[in-house]
Amino acid sequence: MKVVAIVGSIRKDSYNLQLAKHIQNRYKHQFELEILDLGPLPMYNQDIELEAPQEVLNFKKKVKEADAVLWVTPEYNSSIPGVLGNAIDWLSRVEKVMNGKPSIIMGSSMGILGSVKAQMHLRDILFASGLNSPVLGGNEVYVGAVHEKFDADGNLTDNATIAFLDGVISNFQDWMKQYV
Repeated sequence: MKVVAIVGSIRKDSYNLQLAKHIQNRYKHQFELEILDLGPLPMYNQDIELEAPQEVLNFKKKVKEADAVLWVTPEYNSSIPGVLGNAIDWLSRVEKVMNGKPSIIMGSSMGILGSVKAQMHLRDILFASGLNSPVLGGNEVYVGAVHEKFDADGNLTDNATIAFLDGVISNFQDWMKQYV
């Protein structure tokens, strides 16, 4: 199974990127996970959507070829970050590569709620007609106080969080059997 991760932060030391890398490394024998870089994506512009820049075409191709998308989002102003919204805008226009593509959502924050509001908004967005992505339900991953759960080298060290992720990823793989 091939999964792409779309991380809603382009910060070099992003905790959400560290979470995606943990998923990539820990479950590498169960599925292939490629973490996509949103940094090179230009701002969505309807004037150029029919002749999109190569960065957009490459991004959409990787999402199209994946069996599923792992969304990992921080929370900015009680919602998703702009960089994530921009990526979604590109995915939802012209060739709508997310249509019917399964998604799983997770995220982290230094606060105790672990990006709960952003994930709720993202779930609603993924159900929009331009995306129409089924989302694994009942397996929400909200990593709060994330700065206390990763070490200085970016390794997830919190055993309870690791065990919880093991269960969610197992459920995700079972759920994906209907799609691959």
